[in-house]
Order: sequence, then structure tokens, then C-alpha cells
Amino acid sequence: MSYRAVQVANSKNRSKLHKKDQIWLKENFYMNIGWDNVVSFYQKIEEFINNYQLEELTLEELFIEADRIGNRYLTNQEIKDYNQSLSKEVNEVAEEIDKQFPETEMEFIDFSKNTNIKYKNKPNQKTYRTVNF
Repeated sequence: MSYRAVQVANSKNRSKLHKKDQIWLKENFYMNIGWDNVVSFYQKIEEFINNYQLEELTLEELFIEADRIGNRYLTNQEIKDYNQSLSKEVNEVAEEIDKQFPETEMEFIDFSKNTNIKYKNKPNQKTYRTVNF
């Protein structure tokens, strides 16, 4: 980008910032004049915008983003080993939950054509009923 293009981008992006961040930039002498100042101003604005995007993420998205960033520093083998150990732990937890809270209700699905309940069927539509014991 040319000097003028960076200045224009800074002006547009600065208006997208929260008012308190705009004031902070002004108080900390981030200016849109002079090549070094323009570049540092551009980088600081990008940093603020990236922080705004992180603020909008849900907790699950934040964990996924942290995992993605952490994986950047791991080898493929380390990632594979971690995923295997995580899978093993999750299975052990699921088994323990099943022991603590066994399902006492069994569910059967009746796929027979003869059902007691009559519905208006659309052409080529199958109906099934669920029986709980």
C-alpha cells in the first residue's frame, strides 16, 4: 500500500473504533502524518479491530480459537497424541457418567406399516412410532 492509501485506510478504520479507543489513540500521540507514525497507527487500529472481533466470540469459539493458536506451535505428531489422549479421557468420563446415571428406559422404534395412530400422509411419506418401556 502507498503512503496515501494507508492514511485513507487509517481514517476509515479509525471511525469504526469505539470512542474511548479513539481518544486513547489521540492521547498516546498516534498520528496519521509521517510514514513511521502512519504505520504504527495502522497497526494499532488493526489491533483494536482484532480485539473487537474476539469480544464478539462465544465461549466455545474462544476455546476453538485458543486451540488453533496453540496448535500452531505443535508438531503433527504432538497434535495427534493430544487428540488420542483427549479421546481416551472423554470416553472414560462418558463411561463413568453411564455408571452413575444408567438409562432405565428403553426405546424401541416400530417400523411396521400398521400403526394405531392415523395421520394424514403425504405421498411417499413413511411414518414410524416410538414405544417407551
